Amino acid sequence: MKLAVTALLALSSAPLFAAQFDVLVFSRTAGWHHESIHEGVTALRELGRLHDFNVFWTEDAKRVFNDKELAKYQAVVFLSTTGDVLDDEQQRAFQRYVRAGGGYVGVHAAADTEHGWPWYRQLVGHMFVTHPAVQSAVLKVEDANFPGMERFAPRTLVTEEWYEYGAAQSTGLRYLLSVDEATYRPETAKGKGMGAFHPISWYQQYDGGRAFYTALGHLPATYGDPVFRHHLYGGIYWAATGRGFQTAPAAAKPPN
Repeated sequence: MKLAVTALLALSSAPLFAAQFDVLVFSRTAGWHHESIHEGVTALRELGRLHDFNVFWTEDAKRVFNDKELAKYQAVVFLSTTGDVLDDEQQRAFQRYVRAGGGYVGVHAAADTEHGWPWYRQLVGHMFVTHPAVQSAVLKVEDANFPGMERFAPRTLVTEEWYEYGAAQSTGLRYLLSVDEATYRPETAKGKGMGAFHPISWYQQYDGGRAFYTALGHLPATYGDPVFRHHLYGGIYWAATGRGFQTAPAAAKPPN
């Protein structure tokens, strides 16, 4: 009888449903620290509750960038990280994680992170170079056939800090969003924009894992935008599960 009662108590205290997956959110900065990180963490936690996935947030690289801890997560979000945030041992652990099938999600300044690490540059896809003042511009959909893209209009007026990037670091990038440079002033002290094709979001299969990046997310208020939140969740969902809506490969090269 005691055994039966114990078993019933154990069942009653166990969760009825397990979360879809577990996500590590990492926001350590060794350079510029974005004010929007706080709102980003809040948004990711709320997305976790809405879509039933667990979120663990930290800026402690030593604690989590090792084989034992990384194995707990299906995706790692670099939330506006900047500069050199991982030491050599932590870098090797993260490489092993991705090579074992782990997912990476880069948000905004994640492209301004680990410039001296070639593997990471290829993982993120393009590296940050410069940006003009925050201003409104037309965001264009390049490929709607991907999780989280279905709520974007073909052309949308968006206010953002429009990052300019260097050349593609990987040959496998699939582009989701671009910005129309004719709709804003891209000039900075370092350049005059990227020209006819200015990518904003992309994804790729990389070194055994999956990588998704979005340049959106500079302004704190952006994290309250339901369209952006859905876009962010779509990238997390794909990075964590490998599942998506694609029926045919998207263009791997920037359109003309």
